[in-house]
Amino acid sequence: MKTDIVLAGVGGQGILSIAATIGMAALQNDLFLKQSEVHGMSQRGGAVQSHMRVSDKPIASDLIPQGSADLILSVEPMESLRYLSFLNKDGWLVTNITPFINIPNYPELDVIMKEVEAQPNFVALDADKIAAEVATKRASNIVMLGAASPFINIPFENFEKGLQAIFGRKGEDVVNMNIAALRAGREVSDNR
Repeated sequence: MKTDIVLAGVGGQGILSIAATIGMAALQNDLFLKQSEVHGMSQRGGAVQSHMRVSDKPIASDLIPQGSADLILSVEPMESLRYLSFLNKDGWLVTNITPFINIPNYPELDVIMKEVEAQPNFVALDADKIAAEVATKRASNIVMLGAASPFINIPFENFEKGLQAIFGRKGEDVVNMNIAALRAGREVSDNR
């Protein structure tokens, strides 16, 4: 069992929280984990991507070869397209449809979505809207993790435990909001 994941987005959108939650869930499941450094401008507004590999066997490298990722999890629609060359033929693209317009020539959203919808396996959702309805807009990254969770070989309850470990110091309300966001994202993929 292995899952190779490319995490993509823009600085300030919570890529590191997604990676930390997946990491905690993997460790609770006695899995091996390697993650590359986050590349790009991790400050607010700059492109960010990271490779994450989870397996039941030791992992030699933290970098995912092109054409072999099982999942691209993107919290920003244009960023999802940037890494399509990494996706394997059976892989899943899971992307937020809410753009973070950080450049003057940002493409039209309908052009981006045509490219997303041309993929054989994709889930596209308005994570910002869902997060605002069930918790707080700041939890849109966790909504995205929930939507991607069916494509990561880790039991769902381990993601909830991972959130408890990561956000526990911030109090029960913050943990519960993030768990609600995770479950709402999962519901979107379960009902696709």
